[in-house]
Amino acid sequence: MRVSVFTEPHRGASYDDQLQFARHAESCGYDGFLRADHYRAMGDDPALPGPTDAWLTLAALARETSRIRLGTLVTSATFRLPGPLAVMVAQVDQMSGGRVELGIGAGWYEREHTAYGIPFPGVSERFDRLAEQLEIVTGLWRTPPGAEFSYTGAHYQLVDAPALPKPVQRPGPPVIVGGRGAKRTPDLAARYADEFNMPFTSVAQTAAAYERVREACDAAGRADSGRRPLALSAGIVVAVGRTDAEARHRAAPLHLPSALPPEDPVVGSPAQLVERIGEFAAIGATRVHLRLIDLADLDHLELIAAEVLPQLDGPQ
Repeated sequence: MRVSVFTEPHRGASYDDQLQFARHAESCGYDGFLRADHYRAMGDDPALPGPTDAWLTLAALARETSRIRLGTLVTSATFRLPGPLAVMVAQVDQMSGGRVELGIGAGWYEREHTAYGIPFPGVSERFDRLAEQLEIVTGLWRTPPGAEFSYTGAHYQLVDAPALPKPVQRPGPPVIVGGRGAKRTPDLAARYADEFNMPFTSVAQTAAAYERVREACDAAGRADSGRRPLALSAGIVVAVGRTDAEARHRAAPLHLPSALPPEDPVVGSPAQLVERIGEFAAIGATRVHLRLIDLADLDHLELIAAEVLPQLDGPQ
């Protein structure tokens, strides 16, 4: 089981906070450091010092870490044009020596769009744009050196793009598509993704989503395409402690008002987290993303590294 940490800097974290957390996660043996790509918090708290741009932050972390994988869960397709996004991610992949992953979704939080003047079309158009972005980004990365890439879609047109720079990972950095959508999300994951992620919900709901994705892979003929099987991952909100009181203290922010959908956190002992990860493994997950709430709480990282990671099979 691969274990990554997932953070939400829009809740109030500077670049230095993220650097400290990512370096500590690397030293503790976690597989990856992934962060949300949002421009404001989900509640009414001003969340000082304010947002940090996901890809600008990951570019800096790429130069200040050496082993841990870096990525987004998830970049919103509304935030960036697909051509420049492909360039950006490829460059950060080069800067990291091939440690980058692109999680990308349709976008959903209207309030951050209106706050920063970002267009927010209806849900159908957002998914249409996401589909085109996935085709363009992966197409640019796959284009052989010296060749050009063109694309004509309803929302984006590229003419004779040189398809540069090339990422270190070939044909490109792993692409993560996820979410609770029942139809378009599984289809897009089957067609374009290397990993499908079900975020922060129950094992039963996650199992149902995995089944939908497997059916979409069969319908798309993925097994006959020569592509590697789609990896399955799960997000887990985590607040564990050596005592019940410590766990409850870490879980306190979960009780604040939020625009997020209902979640199924693990609040309790490290043993309870081991059990939950085992339940996800039993339904096919090979990776978990642990959402840790407080980036200043390095002891939380250390506790999980000491009492959870050694009990899991495979690389962490």
